[in-house]
Amino acid sequence: MYQTMKRMLLLAAVALPMMVAAQTYQSEVWSPDNGDGTYTNPVINADYSDPDVCVGASGEDYYLTASSFQCTPGLPILHSKDLVNWELVGYALKNLYEGDCKLLEHFSTVQHGNGVWAPSIRYHAGQYYIYWGDPDHGVYMVKTKNGDPAGEWEQPVCVIKGQGYIDTTPLWDEDGRCYLVNGWANSRSKYASVLTVRELSADGTKPIGQPVIVFDGNGTENRTCEGPKFYKRDGWYWIMCPAGGVPEGFQLAMRSKSPYGPYEHKIVLQQGKTNINGPHQGGWVHTKYGEDWFLHFQDKEAYGRVVHLNPVDWSTGWPVMGKKGEPVATYKKPKASSTVVVNPVESDEFNSTTIGKQWQWQANYDEKFGVPTAFGTMRIFTHKMSENSNNLFLVPNMLLQKTPADEFTATTKVRFTSKADGQMAGIIMMGLDYSALVVKRVGKEFQLLRLTCKQADKGKAQEEELIATLKPTAEDKIDYKPGIHEDIYLMLRVALPNKDKLKNKGGYEGKPQVTFAYSMDGKTYRQAGSPFQMRQGKWIGAKFGYVCVEDNAKADRGWLDADWMRITK
Repeated sequence: MYQTMKRMLLLAAVALPMMVAAQTYQSEVWSPDNGDGTYTNPVINADYSDPDVCVGASGEDYYLTASSFQCTPGLPILHSKDLVNWELVGYALKNLYEGDCKLLEHFSTVQHGNGVWAPSIRYHAGQYYIYWGDPDHGVYMVKTKNGDPAGEWEQPVCVIKGQGYIDTTPLWDEDGRCYLVNGWANSRSKYASVLTVRELSADGTKPIGQPVIVFDGNGTENRTCEGPKFYKRDGWYWIMCPAGGVPEGFQLAMRSKSPYGPYEHKIVLQQGKTNINGPHQGGWVHTKYGEDWFLHFQDKEAYGRVVHLNPVDWSTGWPVMGKKGEPVATYKKPKASSTVVVNPVESDEFNSTTIGKQWQWQANYDEKFGVPTAFGTMRIFTHKMSENSNNLFLVPNMLLQKTPADEFTATTKVRFTSKADGQMAGIIMMGLDYSALVVKRVGKEFQLLRLTCKQADKGKAQEEELIATLKPTAEDKIDYKPGIHEDIYLMLRVALPNKDKLKNKGGYEGKPQVTFAYSMDGKTYRQAGSPFQMRQGKWIGAKFGYVCVEDNAKADRGWLDADWMRITK
């Protein structure tokens, strides 16, 4: 009966997509809008690392993108009417990089921490552009097909081929000339802490000038200067960038009458006496209401890099951010035409024929990873691991999303269908360390296992803990390749056991713990194993979602059908 109702809802959603306006999503676990004309930081309490923002064509819309590294779809696009309430509306990249067969294949395997670094988004000549540096392959650009950031984007263009280029931002000057600023990745170029500017063709697709070092932070407090954003204001060229390191650094502004410098600089935002550590790179916007704001990230370790909003005061001729150069925790909202409360989507009933926007794969998508069904479920097939794999770090078909708050509960109803011994599936909190709760077929039964691995990135073997032995809840009656099934509810809970004591010098010393539980009826849950200390991934926060694997190369694939995932307090 329940599946029939889900099918009816799904058919209605497919048949009548334009008749009913989509409802805005409101999170149960984090919303920055206080409902009284003020907001509380972070405005996005999720890992949108290295955010950049631009004002849309109407002047009433703002669009934000962020680093996505190897995850696909990539280059998330978020939309806001007031810089406080943000909605995830799409992605600029489907796979990395679909126009290049060699790189498309390269990113079909998991490349933790590689790929899309620190993008910038700009509106120019009727189109939206995003530039980013891939430290192994060069500078890339992608633009909209029809001027709609929530719609289709063109194939990416390689603007500059090479290694070491990161943190790229274009600037189209009043005379139509285009300049590009970028930082350098020491891990590839073996030098860093310098910013370079060069001229591009007017369409921004190729370099026509040589790079010039315009700022050098080597040997000074401005070491690790990176993440530059390029602007023009009142005849001055401005570069805004962080320096001093990620967790302990600060934000610089620098200005010159020439795009090639020399630039004078000042610190315009730093932690000071607040408990908001390392206010790091982001983007400045000037609104149609005459206000100025700066969106940037704060590094929260296992949770990743979350997005803060600070006011900007230009009265001294310099962009002093926050409250006298220190970040704000709570502040009055920007002037705006809309006051609708909306948050990036988290929960999913899997009633759509497309994958929810909150979900990303660990590598370029292959249809054998999984697909939505017509039955109101998301099907994820078992990934064929090599027999000598000792952990899950390089599994590409994990379907994961970002953590949405410091504390939350994720509960899912699933059916696991197994065709052969050793196939397993369940939920996971994934990072450099990970832990999962899975059901694994052993003979004619299932084992409920906790899988935990510390230093997975170093190739350490995972440990297994037997929680329970389960009889199948259903079995195929046919003789041809029958499967056995397990219907089960799985839960993970993220909590900060010592949250009242977290007032260290850096503003964040959280050691979030994950506990797992299971239920056979969706009502009574039993804890499954001991708490696990969550840990970030490579340049990203920990992510949670589904895992489905096996090590039998010859067997027919099993699969996990996820009925729903609900995020609650």
